[in-house]
This record gives sequence, structure tokens and C-alpha cells, in this order.
Amino acid sequence: MDDMLTVAVRVKPGAARARVGGCFDGPHGPALVIAVHAPAVDGRATEAARRALAGALGVRPAAVSLRAGAASRDKLFLVDGAGPELTEALRRLRDGSAG
Repeated sequence: MDDMLTVAVRVKPGAARARVGGCFDGPHGPALVIAVHAPAVDGRATEAARRALAGALGVRPAAVSLRAGAASRDKLFLVDGAGPELTEALRRLRDGSAG
């Protein structure tokens, strides 16, 4: 069964250290905070955030795609092949209780 998980994300480009975790009350609802080294230039922060999200959820980067927010800090990503374990991992990351 191939389910899609929609993940609201708040990207913090140009961060001193890359980090996935925490919650931001964004326009798409509770958003996962992803800080990336990459600057917000030519989609580099978006690509870094996509890869960081895949890594944090333990899925292939190809399974994560941008749905909305290419030019915004507030983005929606789709994760292909999601199941209950991914939903739980996302909840832990937003709550800040993951590893």
C-alpha cells in the first residue's frame, strides 16, 4: 500500500548547523523545523531541506517531493510510501523528542 504523507516544513536557511526538529506554527499547520546550511538561493535551501527530511525520516531522498512553497520558508513536502511508523517519526521530530 503506497500512502502519501504531507509534511508541513519551516525552513531556516543559512543556519550555523543543520538540524531537523521542533515545531513552528505555520500557515499549513504545525510545521517541522528544518535548519540547513544552504542559502535561500536558486532552490538550494529547499533541496537541502528535502534531503534532510528524507534522512530524518529514514526514506530515500527520491521518496520526498516538494508540493508547495518553492519560494517560501513555509513548504509542503510529500513523502511517498508512508506508513504509521513515518507518521510517528514525524510526530517525535516535531515534539523534539527524537534522538
